[in-house]
Amino acid sequence: MSKEFAVPPVVFPTSGGSPPLPHQRRPSPAAAPPFQPPRPSTSAPGPSNPALPFMSFDIGSTTASSSSAAAPLFSGGPIYSSSAASFEDEPPLLEELGINTRQIWRKTASILNPLRVNPNLHEDADLSGPFLSLMAFGLFQLLAGKFHFGIILGWVTVASLFLYVVFNMLAGRNGNLDLYRCLSLVGYCMIPMVIFSAVSLFVPHGGVWIFGLGAVFVLWSTRVCTRLLVELASCGDEHRGLIAYACWLVFLLFSLLVIF
Repeated sequence: MSKEFAVPPVVFPTSGGSPPLPHQRRPSPAAAPPFQPPRPSTSAPGPSNPALPFMSFDIGSTTASSSSAAAPLFSGGPIYSSSAASFEDEPPLLEELGINTRQIWRKTASILNPLRVNPNLHEDADLSGPFLSLMAFGLFQLLAGKFHFGIILGWVTVASLFLYVVFNMLAGRNGNLDLYRCLSLVGYCMIPMVIFSAVSLFVPHGGVWIFGLGAVFVLWSTRVCTRLLVELASCGDEHRGLIAYACWLVFLLFSLLVIF
């Protein structure tokens, strides 16, 4: 069984009348006048019903307020652009690590010409070029069937310490050769030994040729290292012969490592 609900009538206020008060009694549906559509008014434009207020919107103010309200949402834009610009201004990774490839190549090229060595290029000591030359030396030894990476690094360290002590003992109190520069010079002067290690792969061992090539490359490294030590460190010119002898012992040891 369906249940009926009493729905109150809907009363549309007219332009001439006033809205019914809450305490007034609404008329019954039978007494309500028929609905008539409102006629168009010829008066000035405005709200036809005073009971319904007319709300006006200012588009300019709305746009400005919306843009000002939305500004914090896009505040990350300038931060992103500034971070991107700062990232582009950062130096390359090799430069941050102190590895100058152009300077390493210039030093290597100066070592390759034993008759015209430029000591001015080696005033700024570095260990990047020596490390590359030692790794190349160990790689060619590995191709020959000899795993000597640890031996090479250890011998270079001991040889640099040996030359450092010998030079400072000969120069006395006026010697200004530090261990870091001595290690850098010995590492760069190992480039002829690297070439000898590469050439020895194609020369039969046990003959006269390998000993002759070893002597040539040992004299090459000795001449270059002696000149750099004497030119870059003071009070070493009068002891050039003793410094050359110490350098010859060091590179002779590495040549024997290649030959045997």
